[in-house]
Amino acid sequence: MEINIKVREELLEVIDGLTDEQINHVLEEGKWTIAQVLEHLYLTEKLVVRSFTEAIPVTEEDPVKLKKVHLTQDRSQKVNAPKFLVPSNEYQTIEQLKEKLKKSRESLEKFMGDISEQDLNGKYLPHPFFDKLTLKQWVEFLGYHEKRHIGQIEELKKALTK
Repeated sequence: MEINIKVREELLEVIDGLTDEQINHVLEEGKWTIAQVLEHLYLTEKLVVRSFTEAIPVTEEDPVKLKKVHLTQDRSQKVNAPKFLVPSNEYQTIEQLKEKLKKSRESLEKFMGDISEQDLNGKYLPHPFFDKLTLKQWVEFLGYHEKRHIGQIEELKKALTK
């Protein structure tokens, strides 16, 4: 969870000072705006935490190999978000998005406060690219996923100032 805290602080620093117009500005047709990236992060965290209640016990017959979830932050590999995690084109304010991110993070923190280390490592959920991840790996994935999108936001910010 430590990485998630640091990465969220970094995310908030990266978007600090941006206006609602900047975060909603479409730089290129078909590419996400900063607002859409933020909404995607919110949707992902919210869905993952909600899905934790449906976790499946790891068994000898159904083991889960540890995956290199840190590779998620490697942006050289283009990955399309599943349809249900694609953000809307709706205009959103920076404050609305910060509030959404705050709520999804509070849900994750509450979950982490209520779960045992045994369940974190002993239960899993399917992942669209990594096959299966333990709940602990899912939590780590969320941090690395957010880190990946910080890079995207930084690129979008640079393009805004050109």
